[in-house]
Amino acid sequence: MPIRQEFIKELDKLHKNVVKMGTIIEKSIDDVIEALVKQDVKLANDIIDRDDEIDELENHIEQECIMLIARQQPIASDLRKIASVMKIITDLERIADHCADISKYTIKLANESYVKPLVHIPEMAKKVKEMVRETIDVYIKSDLEGAKRIIEKDDEIDHYFSMLVKELSELMISKPEVVPQCINFIFIVKYLERMGDHSTNIAEWIQYIVTGNL
Repeated sequence: MPIRQEFIKELDKLHKNVVKMGTIIEKSIDDVIEALVKQDVKLANDIIDRDDEIDELENHIEQECIMLIARQQPIASDLRKIASVMKIITDLERIADHCADISKYTIKLANESYVKPLVHIPEMAKKVKEMVRETIDVYIKSDLEGAKRIIEKDDEIDHYFSMLVKELSELMISKPEVVPQCINFIFIVKYLERMGDHSTNIAEWIQYIVTGNL
């Protein structure tokens, strides 16, 4: 097989593994919402265990990137793609870490009655999941305009974060007995906000792949 054709085949394999990683993380975000709302400890533990699978996949993709550079000696534009993939999987792995972090708080809160029904936190989590799903779509299509839209959506996540911190702060003032629970929820929404930031980072790396500009 000609060298260029072999390189394209290997690069396609790399892309498929990035998509696989993103798909697993999408499921983790769905499960995070369900576990938190239903106070499902088993599901929360499943998410934490799944983080190891995502870590292994990240390491595998990273090794594929290194071997691809070593074996194929890619041209500048291809090298840019490979370098960007290594950055993208780091952000995906951090999103998975935050899913595990939230799950630990879910377990911590499992035996408590929530101070109020969860509405805005699941809404925020669903918006984050949409961002992650769109980053994968945009990555597959090398969609520059789509990447810009994802970056703009981070403002919506930041709005949810500010709104929820304000709401939880007011609850702590009016009901001092719920302070510990509210602090736990503030950590949860902070992790969700960080997941939105990592999705934005991925969109920016996609822009770099397409344009060559940081």
